[in-house]
Amino acid sequence: MAYTATHKYARISARKVRALADLVRGKFADEALDILRFQPHRGARMLEKVIKSALGNAEHQQAPGVDDLVVVDARVDGGPMFKRIRPRSRGQAFGIKRRMSHIKVALDTVATAAATGE
Repeated sequence: MAYTATHKYARISARKVRALADLVRGKFADEALDILRFQPHRGARMLEKVIKSALGNAEHQQAPGVDDLVVVDARVDGGPMFKRIRPRSRGQAFGIKRRMSHIKVALDTVATAAATGE
């Protein structure tokens, strides 16, 4: 059984967080937190919080072997955008898209992740 957590409408572009999600996918949860702790990016703090939340959900549901949980799915999808207009020279206007993202993390035990082939 996978233990999930999501951060919807995160005020960061999905492109910036995807690289960090690729770093931790397939790693043990505590190892993933160690990796993210030393990353200087703002998205690393957001992803770190989501992994901690998934660990908390696993503890709340009495998961057997919380220390053996693996990040089986770390997904960062695009969310809605605020659309703004930036005035430019000669009366022109350029559009600005303030992007959001949805960060989703799923944790599972090593045996279950190996059995499903993830």
